[in-house]
Amino acid sequence: MVTKTIKLGNPAGLDARPVALFVQIASQFESSIYVGTGNKKVNAKSIMGMMTLDLGPGAQVQVSIDGDDESAAIEKIEAYLSAD
Repeated sequence: MVTKTIKLGNPAGLDARPVALFVQIASQFESSIYVGTGNKKVNAKSIMGMMTLDLGPGAQVQVSIDGDDESAAIEKIEAYLSAD
């Protein structure tokens, strides 16, 4: 299992379009992927779940990944979330 705290780089935060792209990226992997902030944790492969996090610019999220492709998943997810 890999867990990492990532600061969002997108100046608009994660609204509908960035969330949809994020879910597409997360869905490429077999691993279980969860994103959390505060005391809320959702499945990263769920658009509705991700939208409930209401992630604004500069928000910090905790990403937890468990599975055979977790190393590749965390690299790709971190690159997406932290990009400007």
